[in-house]
Amino acid sequence: MPNPTKELLVFGIGIVSNIFISVFGQIIPNAVGGFFREVASALILASVLVFVFTWFLKARPHNKPKKYNVIVFDINNQQIQLEGIRTEFRNHDVAWSFMKQYKSNYPMFNFAMVADSKDTDKKTIFRYI
Repeated sequence: MPNPTKELLVFGIGIVSNIFISVFGQIIPNAVGGFFREVASALILASVLVFVFTWFLKARPHNKPKKYNVIVFDINNQQIQLEGIRTEFRNHDVAWSFMKQYKSNYPMFNFAMVADSKDTDKKTIFRYI
């Protein structure tokens, strides 16, 4: 006749081992894996936001000039003055439009749009045609 305590012991060991297998094989790894997936996606999102923020700060102009000048150069790249043309502007787009018009009217000359920089004595060239 079989011993009931041995059967009960084997049955209890089977149940306990099944519980351990399910807890340590499925429940804990799924919970920890889900946590690390969420942390990884939060880190990726944070790094993207930091990149976008730094790019935005670097891309926008910090010191926008208040006045633009058009300088005329002859064939030998010597700076000259042409009579009857406007050379001082307060808007970048207007200065660029006038430069394109001057280039079509005077094709043998080159034109540069410059602005004074606060940091140096030299002028900064924005456009050159």
